[in-house]
Amino acid sequence: QVQPVESGGGLVQAGASLRLSCAASVRTFSRYRMGWFRQAPGKEREFVAAISWTGGGNTYYTDSVKGRFTISRDNAKNTVYLQMNSLKPEDTAVYYCAAGVVPGKPENLKNYDLWGQGTQVTVSS
Repeated sequence: QVQPVESGGGLVQAGASLRLSCAASVRTFSRYRMGWFRQAPGKEREFVAAISWTGGGNTYYTDSVKGRFTISRDNAKNTVYLQMNSLKPEDTAVYYCAAGVVPGKPENLKNYDLWGQGTQVTVSS
């Protein structure tokens, strides 16, 4: 299996937008649930958003990003995106992309098999 690769992080001011991308070079990308997690300094890695592998692409979000972040996927490109709008300083973290085929709660880190190296998102006030 090949590790997912994130891109799109950066330094922005509060209220700005960023779009993260994650490319996963797996043969059966459409079978993977794709998730985004983040880890701020001194804190545990936490769930941000996930999208199922079904055709309908059910989406899941942690409460703090609902209405601001949107996860989507393009199975033809083996890529998942995280559109982040109205960014806040508390969104500052390293964002990780993850892929998993194990059924279970999308917010559970243990249900993901492949992890990217992460991309830094910094939001200044």
